[in-house]
Amino acid sequence: QVQLVESGGGLVQPGGSLRLSCVVSGSFFNIHSMGWYRQAPGKQREFVARVLLIGNITYADSVKGRFTISRDNAENTVYLQMNSLKPEDTAVYVCTVEARRWSYSSLTNYWGQGTQVTVSS
Repeated sequence: QVQLVESGGGLVQPGGSLRLSCVVSGSFFNIHSMGWYRQAPGKQREFVARVLLIGNITYADSVKGRFTISRDNAENTVYLQMNSLKPEDTAVYVCTVEARRWSYSSLTNYWGQGTQVTVSS
């Protein structure tokens, strides 16, 4: 099994910053990609950012220029540095990993339980 544990969420005022972390543990061969989604009340889950093993990075237009995703391969950890936060960034942020359980396995998506980010004055 593969486990994902997020941390770093909290309450911040508009214009402030937060840094989210996601640690991946368990039994797996390797990680193909790591990323973040978010879901606000009454809204559908929204893609935020993603980084591939080979280094390619993709951001949603809504966060481009404000958020930065990074990856520590040695620690199987992905980070999301969030700057210039806006009230519309308020959501549960969920970490996702695309990984192979074994070298011969196909890729499988795994999800964390999420961490709450609230942006309010």
